[in-house]
Amino acid sequence: MVNPGGTATTAPQVSAWAPLRVAVYRSLWLALLAANIGTWMQTVGAQWLLVHQPNAATLVALVQTASLTPVLLLALPAGALADTFDRRHLLIAVQLFLVVVAVALTLLTLTGRMPPALLLTLTFAFGVGQALTLPAWAAVIPELVPREQLRAASALGSISVNVARAVGPAVAGLLIARLGVAPVFGLNALAFLVFAFALFRWRPSAARAVEVPERFTAALRAGGRYVRHSPIVRRLLRRALVFLVPGSALWALLPLVARNRLGLASSGYGLLLAALGVGAILGGLLLPVTRNRLSANQFLLVAGVLYGLALLVAGTVRSVPVVLVALVPAGLAWVTVLANVNAEMQLFLPGWVRARGLAIYQVVFAGGQAVGAFVWGLVADAAGLTLAFVAAAALMAVGAVTSQIWPLPELRGVDRDPATYWPRLELEHEPDPRVGPVLVTVAYDVPPERQPEFMQAMDLVRGSRQRTGAMRWGLFREGECRNRFVEVYLVPSWDEHLRQHGGRLTGADREAEDRARSIAERQPAVRHLLPAAAGPELTDERAEEG
Repeated sequence: MVNPGGTATTAPQVSAWAPLRVAVYRSLWLALLAANIGTWMQTVGAQWLLVHQPNAATLVALVQTASLTPVLLLALPAGALADTFDRRHLLIAVQLFLVVVAVALTLLTLTGRMPPALLLTLTFAFGVGQALTLPAWAAVIPELVPREQLRAASALGSISVNVARAVGPAVAGLLIARLGVAPVFGLNALAFLVFAFALFRWRPSAARAVEVPERFTAALRAGGRYVRHSPIVRRLLRRALVFLVPGSALWALLPLVARNRLGLASSGYGLLLAALGVGAILGGLLLPVTRNRLSANQFLLVAGVLYGLALLVAGTVRSVPVVLVALVPAGLAWVTVLANVNAEMQLFLPGWVRARGLAIYQVVFAGGQAVGAFVWGLVADAAGLTLAFVAAAALMAVGAVTSQIWPLPELRGVDRDPATYWPRLELEHEPDPRVGPVLVTVAYDVPPERQPEFMQAMDLVRGSRQRTGAMRWGLFREGECRNRFVEVYLVPSWDEHLRQHGGRLTGADREAEDRARSIAERQPAVRHLLPAAAGPELTDERAEEG
């Protein structure tokens, strides 16, 4: 851990394996590992079915496009679903959908009825299931392990992905050589059935509080609003992008390094990927140790330098052993940086918007890699492979230095627990939840000598209001009373404002509001202004019509 000054402090060291001591997390992690292996097997099987088709190069590339495009298109809607409905039930339903898709792939392949267009369509459907799974699963992890083990759990997730990346293609290759492609798809169906069964056996100790589901479009807007008005979340996303864009050059151009610079066949390329995988696994194991010995920003600097050196070696050295050795720390840096950013997101985001925030992170993750890979491909075509790697290494070095200029925020001591502290609403009539927009005013009487301090404190209150529901916010001085300030904010609907009262606020929001109110001379006066057409008689009529 680090103190506010950014230096390392001693803290109880959490073992890399600590989350696996939690029985429910262990069973789900193992089941997810099987599903990840099945996913890689399915990808290899789909690509193998297309290698003998006309325009095979384009069709094989489209397998990756079909599987990744749903993440970019559906991650935020998937996050809204995961925050709106029961995440366990959603995950079970999605895994059963993936089982159906995998069974269809198996049967159609077995009977010889799998043209390329249908294969790519089913691959896209498989990607839809993956897109729906990612934010829901990421949001579930804080419910499975203690808060202090979240970084280790995030690292174990990266280990799972990289073990699957190494094991899945190898197993698929052996099965295809001996039995054909259909059994590969069949094992993938079995893997997702195992994951669904593990989720079915899990019984959460306490149900997540979702009294009345949010409307889908409102939930989407609320998720985007939260991220837009959260400087900490935006900083974490920027740090991920600064690493991902130059880092994607290695993953995008490594096949060309293997074939054109090192003269390796497909087996040699697999060896390079294995070196990255070994580094990734080591990174997951060493993450708790490094995070206790380095501050978060020192950690980013070291990882960026290691990855940048690996990019230079991969683009300029023609010795296979040297490149293999360089790829190990590259895999280590890749996993430790992204696992750390992912864990910080999980630690910071409050429960009501966690899946939506993590979905936006998934969009940044997938989009950063996709755009980066495209750009580095263009650079390599135009200027050569070596220059592309040198440019990526230079950009990575610049990004590493910026971690000292624009550091990660310090989250220790920030209270992210839900806090319901606003007084009970007492109105002359109860509006329909759909009524809106709602204008809320809060009047503060502030002594002259403390008014600059008050205005500074209200900056934090503004952020709290906008993250939790306010579309507009303003602070005004009343002309008729020199010491009175009036806070005004506009909420889209009465339902959104009720959610502010009932669970969107955190302990940190309460601290910000308490500080501002402590400066005022008396308890602020709160007023709720509803649309003129939302009188009690009209509200009752609308309820009857609905």
